Parts: sequence; structure tokens; C-alpha cells
Amino acid sequence: MTTDTGSEIAVAGTRGLPAPPPAQPLPVMEGPASAGPGPVRRLFALWSVRLSATALFIVVAMAVMAPWLGTVDPVTIDPAQRLRGMTAAHWLGTDSFGRDVYSRLAYGARVSLVVGAGAVLISVVFGMFFGVVTGYFRWADMVIMRFMDGLMAIPGILLAIALVAVSGATIATVVIAISVPEIPRVVRMVRSVILGVRSEPYVEAATILGTKLPAMVWRHLIPNTLAPLLVQGTYIFAAAIMTEAILSFLGAGVPPETPSWGNMMADARVYFLLKPELILIPGIMVSITVLSVNMLGDVLRDSLDPRMAKRL
Repeated sequence: MTTDTGSEIAVAGTRGLPAPPPAQPLPVMEGPASAGPGPVRRLFALWSVRLSATALFIVVAMAVMAPWLGTVDPVTIDPAQRLRGMTAAHWLGTDSFGRDVYSRLAYGARVSLVVGAGAVLISVVFGMFFGVVTGYFRWADMVIMRFMDGLMAIPGILLAIALVAVSGATIATVVIAISVPEIPRVVRMVRSVILGVRSEPYVEAATILGTKLPAMVWRHLIPNTLAPLLVQGTYIFAAAIMTEAILSFLGAGVPPETPSWGNMMADARVYFLLKPELILIPGIMVSITVLSVNMLGDVLRDSLDPRMAKRL
């Protein structure tokens, strides 16, 4: 029996049979292509993300670790030490009441972060609820949206001042006063998303199959609003910090004895020519925090947009 392939081809040709095709070499199996960097790694490859994330981490660490970062009681008044410069006991000096500026700055970060997080939580929860209702139920759209349009017609600062004046100056009141003007903006955004999703084929198919309303909302409607809500939440967070500082500077925010960046600037405005750092230091902290949050919001918006994500 002949085992040579060339001989078999020659013999087959002499017998009038079609020659079998020559043996093909086996394909070389290549390993899996190396996966590219993940989305988180791509984001942190940007200098703007690294810079803003580092700044926010420092602010959060200052707020959380304030009692252990060399601070003293931020409300202790010492008239004998008023308007002193930087010393070993007072790293950033003292204010007009002899209170430690560094301690008030660290504890003021707590107020700003609590106000920002509270405003995001309240505005997103209520805005999502009313946005889903107005976007899915046509009968509720006219009533709720006209009320939201009325709220948007009132300047946010004036509405917040009015609410604080009626309810009293507390941190909880300030959070609610800042959140109320932001709710209509969230409602309009969620409503626009729901109006677009409601006509999608998979939503119509779920409706024909008899999917109950809670399951419809939880499985098909709310997931489509998470990405824009995440971006909107960063802007609300930054706006809340800025609004709290403005309200406290005007005397309509948290109580004057509470250490906050706005109260620090309000107390120091009389002594600006004598000690400008008393108002510049908390003002710089507000600017850095708001700028960092806004920069992260811009990157999140671009990364969640398929057209812009390719450029990252």
C-alpha cells in the first residue's frame, strides 16, 4: 500500500480519477488579542480627571479626618488671639474672633459636602419620580410640568432665601432650599428621556405582553435615565456648594456660628484690606471644589456619549 501523497496523486491521475487536492497546512492558532484599557483606566489617563479627582480626594479627606488633622475647636473664641498670622498653634492664623482659620476651613468642608450630597439626593429622587410620571402618563404631563415651569420662573437664590427665612437657618433647611429649585431641571431631563424610550419597540412589546407598571418602570425606563442623571448630579453637587456659600455670605444660610466657607467669607469681608487671606482662602477652596466637580462632570458626559467617547 502506497503511503506517499505524491504517488497517490499520480496514480489517481492515470486511472482517470480527479486528483485529490493537496494537503493544506493547519492554521496557526493565535492567542486572544490583548484587551485595551478599561473605561476607568481610560478616564484616569486624562490629566483633567487625575487633577480633579486628587483635589476632591484632598477635600473629602480634610472633611472626614478634621478631628485628627491638627485642628482645634472651630467655634472657640479667643479675643486675645484675634487676627493673628500663621503660627505653630494656628497654621493659617486666626479670624476676627480669635478662632482658628484652619480648623474652620476643615470643618467647613463637611458642611459643603453634606449640603452638596443632600441636594443631589433630594433633587434626583423627586426629579426622577415626577419625571417618570410626566413622561409615561400623558394626563399628568400638563399639570405637573406647568407647576415645574412655575418653579423654574423663580430665581433659585431668591427661592432659597425665602424658604430659609420661613423655616429658619439650619443645615437641613438650607439643603431643602437648594434642592427645590433643582428638582424642575431634573424632572425636565428625565421626562425627555422617558418620552424617547416610551416609543421604543422593546417597551411596546413589553406593554403588549402585559408587563406590569412597576416592572416596566424598573426594568426599561429607569435604567435609561441613570447615565444623564449621573452627569446632572455632578452639576447639582457643584451648584449646591456654590449656593450654600452665597446664602451664608448673605446671612441667609447656615447659622453664623457654624463653620462653613460662606460664613468665613462673610465674617472676613470687613477685614479684607487688613487680612485678605481670611476671605481668599475659603474662596479658593470653594472654587477648587466646584471646578473639580464640574471637570469630572464634563468627562462623564463625554464618556457616556458614544460620539464623544471615541475621542477619550
